[in-house]
Amino acid sequence: MWRTILFLAFLLIYPLLLDAQKVIVLSIDETINPVAAGFIHKGINKAKEERAECLVVQLNTPGGLLKSTRAIVSDILESPVPVVVFVSPAGAHAGSAGVFITMAAHIAAMAPGTNIGAAHPVDMQGKVDSVMNEKATNDAAAFIRSIAEKRNRNFQWADEAVRKSSSITESEALKKNIVDLVAINLNDLLGKIDNKKVETGTGNKVLHTKNASIESLEMSSFEKMLNMVSDPNVAYIILMLGFYGILFEFYNPGAILPGIIGVISLILAFYAMHTLPINYAGLALIIFAIILFLLEIKIVSHGVLAIGGGVSLLLGSMMLIRSDSSLELAKKSWSVIFSSVGVTTLFFLFVIGLGLKAQRLKPVTGIEGMIGETGVSLETLDPVGNVRMHGEIWKAESVSGRIDVNSKVRVVALEKMRLRVERC
Repeated sequence: MWRTILFLAFLLIYPLLLDAQKVIVLSIDETINPVAAGFIHKGINKAKEERAECLVVQLNTPGGLLKSTRAIVSDILESPVPVVVFVSPAGAHAGSAGVFITMAAHIAAMAPGTNIGAAHPVDMQGKVDSVMNEKATNDAAAFIRSIAEKRNRNFQWADEAVRKSSSITESEALKKNIVDLVAINLNDLLGKIDNKKVETGTGNKVLHTKNASIESLEMSSFEKMLNMVSDPNVAYIILMLGFYGILFEFYNPGAILPGIIGVISLILAFYAMHTLPINYAGLALIIFAIILFLLEIKIVSHGVLAIGGGVSLLLGSMMLIRSDSSLELAKKSWSVIFSSVGVTTLFFLFVIGLGLKAQRLKPVTGIEGMIGETGVSLETLDPVGNVRMHGEIWKAESVSGRIDVNSKVRVVALEKMRLRVERC
């Protein structure tokens, strides 16, 4: 009797329990970098803590960094919570690193009008030498084949995506067993994956997502800021702002504000460089360029140091972000490089040059402006007497012996309101 009552009660409560299920949703609409990897890791932990049915990653990326991609794939493969990667919305693309992340998902889905592929390894300048190209390609191919075999997906196409930069639409991906389904939107996706059985890091799990509540996970303001500075162009601009601030502080000691801005910018730039594949030879050339610009302030080189600094800055900027690893996608804009180098070089050649030239000019006003001026002695200077200078009568002392009255004299110094003069 009691068993019958409990069974009937369970049948009544079971739909309510299903209604109480939760799905965590986060969006990656940027290049894959350490911030994106940390964000997905946080999403998996949150889904685990809240016992969510699954974590849905809405993905739209052109690619990203190898280290970050491997971290994300590892988190997904070991996740105790099912991870669903949904390439969306329409027009989205899972390129390069996005292919690896999509294929690593417990359930891979795409929206109509999306595509996936082109995972061929390139470096920061879009090319690698033949030896490094073969090594990077083989490494990437082995990596994606292992993922495809783990998820029982088409490892032959996965290999082609790396070796031949193959890219296909969502319908082709479904036919070739690259993804599990095509869904119009998030609600359609949750309806289609309901009752699907997936294998997680802790065992098999049957999804109940049809009536699950959706909780969106957003990046914090701090994460958004770090993600922004991780962009190679933004990181480069912040690095240059940091150097400008330090330069202006050296040029005008005590200004304080340029120094503060410079130090903060450099710290942010160093964080960004920690997340990017930095070529330290390029960084060394940029630092050398800054040293040359500093010397231009202190030494009269007639622009030679500034030109040398500009050449060093250009070469360093071109070399700064570069890697021969597979999957890397972190390109700098040539317009940003040329603009920064051009403005910096011209600034030190002309603006700073004119300022320093003006500082070195002999004073033409005030008491200091009288040095080198000529006048007439009003009486015999033996050695002290009065002279007329600029229509004014001054007490003067001769430094060249006796000077007769009405003789032309030249000011050589000024001490305690007394002119020191010599015979012209």
